[in-house]
Amino acid sequence: MLRVINIYKTYDNGKKELQVLKGINLEIAKGKFIAVIGPSGAGKSTLLHILGGLDAPSKGEVLLEGSDIYNLNDVSLAAIRNKRIGFVFQFYHLLSEFTVLENVLMPCLINPEFAARSSEIKGKALELLEKAGLKERMNYFPGQLSGGEKQRVAIVRALMNNPDLLLCDEPTGNLDSKTGKEIIGLIKKIHAQNQTTVVLVTHNMELASSADKIYHLKDGILLQ
Repeated sequence: MLRVINIYKTYDNGKKELQVLKGINLEIAKGKFIAVIGPSGAGKSTLLHILGGLDAPSKGEVLLEGSDIYNLNDVSLAAIRNKRIGFVFQFYHLLSEFTVLENVLMPCLINPEFAARSSEIKGKALELLEKAGLKERMNYFPGQLSGGEKQRVAIVRALMNNPDLLLCDEPTGNLDSKTGKEIIGLIKKIHAQNQTTVVLVTHNMELASSADKIYHLKDGILLQ
């Protein structure tokens, strides 16, 4: 489903260049759950952002079902990010002025079909919130939720457009160990039920052990 060919990423701060990724090659089959583990600063988040179309590589290709996503124009790439890729970040990125339900519906609002299908889409959101144990929180605001609840909202939001690929960036990094295990349990459940392809990046080997395959990222190089 996803193939990464000879990816390099270099940042230039005006004084010197920092090479973060150094020739990454990776193949991810449809429906697999892989983990990338490594210390802070190893380039895990950078790699995930490149896989998700958020940050272009300095060199190399990211092939989604055979097509390089970075050969697309901005509008086409944004459509792929919205419809085919779900993102779960460490810091949730919920909008504080909107309710749980409104946050979950955000990815669907740019869909031109939303007005005509609003009842159906809201029904799906409520169903996902119920599966995540959040239906009673749908009218709460993010400031009224615990960290674990915020992360579950973020996961539900990421699932609203039925993504083929779910990218998780340290999804338990701000949570205690018990809540972190619950979040990983939810991600595993989603993977099993929907056969969603999952890429998890973390520094926590215990969390990574849930994956079908584990890769190690060290000094910008990916090792099996």
